[in-house]
Amino acid sequence: MPFKFIALAGAAAAALIALPAFAATPPAPKDASVWAAAEAAKTGELKLLEQVVNIDSGTGDVEGGRKIAGILSARLKALGFSIESVKAEAEGLPDNTVATLNGTGKGRILLIGHIDTVFEPGTVAKRPFRMDAEKAYGPGVSDEKGGVIEGVTALELLHGMGFKDFKQIVFLIETSEERGSSGTHALIGKLLADADVELNLEPGDTPDVMTVWRKGGRTFHIDVQGRAAHAGIAPQDGRNAITELIHQIQADDVFPKSGDGLTANVTVIEGGTRGNIIPDHASALMNVRVRDKADYARVQAVLEKNAKTTVVPDTKVTVSGEPSYGPLAINPGTEALADRAEAIYAGIGKTITRGGNGGSSESAMAFESGIPALDGLGPAAGGFHAPSEYLLLGTVTPRLYLLTKLIQELGHQPPPRLK
Repeated sequence: MPFKFIALAGAAAAALIALPAFAATPPAPKDASVWAAAEAAKTGELKLLEQVVNIDSGTGDVEGGRKIAGILSARLKALGFSIESVKAEAEGLPDNTVATLNGTGKGRILLIGHIDTVFEPGTVAKRPFRMDAEKAYGPGVSDEKGGVIEGVTALELLHGMGFKDFKQIVFLIETSEERGSSGTHALIGKLLADADVELNLEPGDTPDVMTVWRKGGRTFHIDVQGRAAHAGIAPQDGRNAITELIHQIQADDVFPKSGDGLTANVTVIEGGTRGNIIPDHASALMNVRVRDKADYARVQAVLEKNAKTTVVPDTKVTVSGEPSYGPLAINPGTEALADRAEAIYAGIGKTITRGGNGGSSESAMAFESGIPALDGLGPAAGGFHAPSEYLLLGTVTPRLYLLTKLIQELGHQPPPRLK
């Protein structure tokens, strides 16, 4: 879930985003057997989390993704799930895993989690999984391996209870979410066509927040083609692509860099090959986040207009975009699911709140398909995409209980489609 920030962390932030007012949700009766099972499962859940966190699996790490998929597929197969490895829709990515189990009820539930992280190979060796009294740490511990392991554990609890009151449960474990699901878009669309509801295992925000809205996210490429020349003997013969790229970035600096609406930030710059050559190529990545999907076109129009005006003669600037998510807007389907979640949490004497952030996810695709979706169901966490990433241990059991009960309720009575 790239570029996250908490947008509803207090009264001041709440004033920025006009969420509807919600009446207090009556508590659902506590299910003592499920709570006891969730408590008993915590040690094993954290042990499995440690195992997968200690495998590097940055997006594009085919071997790491394969190892984790093998571990999780074996667990799910033991529960009766059929396992399908689906080739990624882009080169250089691990296969996606689709686990399917048929039941005897009505609800068709799609769980989505991702095992790719933003961290480079070798990160685990530098800072492997560890815990203190309050938190677990490690690359991808919360974004999103904690949620994926919670999903597997919830399905193990339901299997142990003999739960069959659902038509179908599909668990998609994907491998390219941190690149906008570039290897999974078509697959997600296919799975949504056979689903009544999508539950997303992204982490909850702190202290204990579920996600009811998200920004959409897209990365734009700005590429400059120049001309190489000897930097000492004939620099005048060159056309410096880096100089032109700097001009383009400055010209594009008209969008907000932070806030609850549109943001656009340059995140990667590359250019040049050697210290004595005028660079003939330079490129930048601009990460754009939107609340309104139409803003993608607005940003692209500005980038393309600026590309037509260069300050370095004979350079050429091109603009392109990667696959993207739209926003997950506040909508009645998600609100109704949030009501259920609040009631379940209240039944165990806890409070879960509603919020949103700039991190995009697959739930936007569910929303656009007319499928109710609830996001941020993994353990509450913070420090995403940074060495400080952590997972709050105190939310592990309550979140596992919540997910298990949601699956039970939605399997028995699926929600209506969005209108």
